Amino acid sequence: MSKKKQGRAKRIKRTLKYALKNPLTYIWLLIFIIIAAATLVVFASETQTESGIETMFDSVWFTLVAVFAAYFDYCVKSVPGRMSALVLLVLGMLLFSAVTGKLASYFMDLQMKKNKGLKKLKNMKGHFLLCGWRPGFEKILDTVLTTNPDITPDMVVMINDASDQIEQIRSQPRFKELNYVSGDFADEAVLKRAQIDTAERALVICDRSKKYSDLEIDSRTVLAVLTMENLNPGIYIAAELIDAKFQKHLEMAHCDEIILTQDYEHSLLATASSGMGYSNVIRALISDDADTGIIIENIPAAFIGKTYGEYETHLEQNGNKGGVLVGLLLNTGNFHQRRKDALREAQKNPDIKAIVDNLKKVKTLKSNEPVLTPAADFVIQKNTKAILVRG
Repeated sequence: MSKKKQGRAKRIKRTLKYALKNPLTYIWLLIFIIIAAATLVVFASETQTESGIETMFDSVWFTLVAVFAAYFDYCVKSVPGRMSALVLLVLGMLLFSAVTGKLASYFMDLQMKKNKGLKKLKNMKGHFLLCGWRPGFEKILDTVLTTNPDITPDMVVMINDASDQIEQIRSQPRFKELNYVSGDFADEAVLKRAQIDTAERALVICDRSKKYSDLEIDSRTVLAVLTMENLNPGIYIAAELIDAKFQKHLEMAHCDEIILTQDYEHSLLATASSGMGYSNVIRALISDDADTGIIIENIPAAFIGKTYGEYETHLEQNGNKGGVLVGLLLNTGNFHQRRKDALREAQKNPDIKAIVDNLKKVKTLKSNEPVLTPAADFVIQKNTKAILVRG
């Protein structure tokens, strides 16, 4: 016997062995025997009457209709035939109840997995990942949706271990379309369930879903960014840190934006101590409204390669309708893409020395680097955006 046939025989043997150990196998076998016996009784007794059952096919048809449709296609007349029909009817009702219960249990299990964030997401593309949880998470969600008009609730995927809190949030009508994946957002398998490979942006906040220390929170943030960059180098990642000493690690991981929450808080308190109202100005600039405060906008292609002064004059001539220009944001977008573009541009120069100098610049490239009020002769490069203040 060939190895292929031997393998097939072993699989069949294992299947039969498992089936014989399963009590359900004997239950199904008993049901089949009862149905077959009832079919034979109907055939034997009803062919002698005027019920209309004349052949074995008529008897089998009568059985199928009685079991699966709970309906008698023929009117049985003999006592054995009627007793058999009653048995078939009861068996049909029991089978229908069992199948219905199984289907209901299956769909309830699917819904429960979805609510608990245990189900893998499907057909997601260009979505936004919000990783972590902390008190005030609902306010963060509101702000994300308000300041990003291009993001709808069904495009947001939350990843954390706070399933009970997320369930309460999703019970609210405005958040019911949010997607949720339960688990550690630094775990590769969890990120794959959230379809990290097709995500466009990610925000990692300091996770307070469990009793982590500040050191553990920042360590998990760094690990999550490294994992995301490995799975999807093209994703744009903004991450929040508690301790500034981890900033270097995120920079090495090519995190596109690093948010040092405590440093911002300390700076805000320090400026408020001056008694000059700085905190009110900062609050107005960092607005929850997408149309006021500090605005980052694209620069028209016609001004790429021109000077900052020319672009500023153009805005003034148009009455500063988009807002007051206060600076430029260089190398915007995903770090890996900007670095590829810079390498491509650096290698175009025929001069070897110029190529070496350009490659050195690529090495020190910073993503999303702000330059406030640059000199008028500052040349606007590709992938640069305007920083505006709009009232």
